[in-house]
Amino acid sequence: MPRYFFHLRHGPGPNGLAVDPEGDALAGPDEARAHALAVARDLIARVRVDAVRDWFACTFEVTDEDRRPVMSVPFSDTVTEDGD
Repeated sequence: MPRYFFHLRHGPGPNGLAVDPEGDALAGPDEARAHALAVARDLIARVRVDAVRDWFACTFEVTDEDRRPVMSVPFSDTVTEDGD
């Protein structure tokens, strides 16, 4: 099963990136996106940190095991137009 890494972009430059050193083994890109959205929802609802002023301005930069970019998942994608 491929491993995906969910690096949290919360600001510009290298200081605005929290690197995921462990990653998660998931079946594929669809599962990686669903995982990113679930984690983003949890962070928005539960975590307060000084480094992140606006969770909706954050993005997960998802990479594969070779550190190649797979996708970006904006936290704003946790909110859909139909309210889900």
